[in-house]
Amino acid sequence: DCEPVPYYKDAIRVVGLSETMKNLRRDDYRLLIEKYGKAGGKWLECGSSNGDFLRVLSEFDADIYGMENSAEGLKETREKLELPEGHLMQLFPDREDMDIPGAPFDVFLSFNFLEHQPDPVSMLRCLRRNLADDGIGLITVPSFEYIIGEGRYYELIRDHIANYDMNSLTKLCGLCGFEVLEKEFIGIGDTLRVVVRKSSGVPAFAASADNAGRSDISVLAEDYRRMSAGISAYMKRLKLEGRSAALWGAGHQGFTIAATTEIKDNVKYIIDSSVKKQGKYAPASHLRIVSPDEYLKDPVDVIIISAPGYVKEIEKGIRERYKDAPAGVPAVCSILDLTEK
Repeated sequence: DCEPVPYYKDAIRVVGLSETMKNLRRDDYRLLIEKYGKAGGKWLECGSSNGDFLRVLSEFDADIYGMENSAEGLKETREKLELPEGHLMQLFPDREDMDIPGAPFDVFLSFNFLEHQPDPVSMLRCLRRNLADDGIGLITVPSFEYIIGEGRYYELIRDHIANYDMNSLTKLCGLCGFEVLEKEFIGIGDTLRVVVRKSSGVPAFAASADNAGRSDISVLAEDYRRMSAGISAYMKRLKLEGRSAALWGAGHQGFTIAATTEIKDNVKYIIDSSVKKQGKYAPASHLRIVSPDEYLKDPVDVIIISAPGYVKEIEKGIRERYKDAPAGVPAVCSILDLTEK
């Protein structure tokens, strides 16, 4: 029942810094090329943000197009990629009768953008309208099954108008005139991915019993109590031992956990590799966001990783980055498993 955030038309993204995320995108592109034969075709990313995912796409045989509402995002994309005139567009597909320059496209891509939209039907029908007759699309959104199944209360954020499970996502695609070719959970199971094809039939949707009920969200409150108690006990132990800590990851997970637990009163700062976030403060907890170099000036004994999907990559980076630091390599743990390594 939320109104969309003022910036919902902009795709805001910094995860392109991560090799984990780059490899997920490479898997997506290989799938569409090797299984569906879309090499050399026109590929359009809807919500292309700062161009990080288009830059990964440039490794493949594709005629690249991007559409993004944010002028700043387009500027960054142009700095990263040399694309022909007209291949980057400041557009937002909010009308199903919109004609997108460069159409028809062979492939459209939408990466974790649909959940921000108050009118996903118009967006998807617009993309369908601008596809070639045999065109396909690849859509990813956060998984509500993961949120409920794992009790991840911190994944419910203000920016997300809708929380899709696989059932609701595939029904939405059908409503918008697509046939779902395949569907799966990717990453650590926290993301839904569907591949769809433009259907020749009339878009149809029928309500049924399997989409009429509500999910039991009591597990989220239970997870909050469990996580809060675990963090409280861990912070007390660190305090008794005279040890300091920092949080790594200025994303929505870290912000929510910091704001709703004793993390906010017991860590020195939040580390993040994104220059855009450094020098700012986390909402609600007001923790300072710093670059990884802050550890060299103001070291801590433990770094707690707050980005569940990137734990291995971040842990490896910490050990490599700080191996020659005067204070040595700090102990590392995940916010989901406070067992130090």
